[in-house]
Amino acid sequence: MSSSSPDANLIDAIPVEKIRYNEQGLVPAIAQDYLDGTVLMMAWMNEESLQKTLETGEAWYWSRSRKELWHKGATSGHIQKVKSMRYDCDSDALLMSIEQVGDIACHTGERSCFHQVEEDKKIAPPADTLSGLYQVICQRRDQPIEGSYTRKLLAGGDNKILKKIGEEAAEVVMACKDDEKEEIAAEVADLFYHTLVALSYHHVDIKDVYRKLQERRK
Repeated sequence: MSSSSPDANLIDAIPVEKIRYNEQGLVPAIAQDYLDGTVLMMAWMNEESLQKTLETGEAWYWSRSRKELWHKGATSGHIQKVKSMRYDCDSDALLMSIEQVGDIACHTGERSCFHQVEEDKKIAPPADTLSGLYQVICQRRDQPIEGSYTRKLLAGGDNKILKKIGEEAAEVVMACKDDEKEEIAAEVADLFYHTLVALSYHHVDIKDVYRKLQERRK
């Protein structure tokens, strides 16, 4: 297995003999960020490119236009390190959880190929809830909106932000002691939000937190 350290249990377990290819001998492969779940791109694999992906731990595709194997990132340096791979219930589509080197999957320079919702307008695709909230908080930091509570917190700096984190942490403790499930969920949501504000204020990317959690999981 390659130095990209893929999860052998979720890659080697793929029963390649069961994968169903279309009339052209191809199967669609979706690449998804392993940290925040963002769908980055869809490309095609044939039997050979799938085998090379499994052997190297890096994504290989089949180029329909060039009629040749395509090692993602070989030219740009934006390779995809495969963390896990799954196939769907019909065995005719693949889902790869990948680490996108350089955080750019699209040939246009965008993070994801799925960045368009209408002509000439680019919007990042959805990620997990915390990542999406973090991006909104960062927007409030970089493009302040008058009257925004997030803006007021950020303007108050550490003194205001950390005070709120302390208060929310105490409220989580009290909700847990009372075993009030809805209250626990609400207070933890408040704690998550204020912690994300602190991350944004200090310019710490939430994906760095996810990486720490992944390291500790191992």
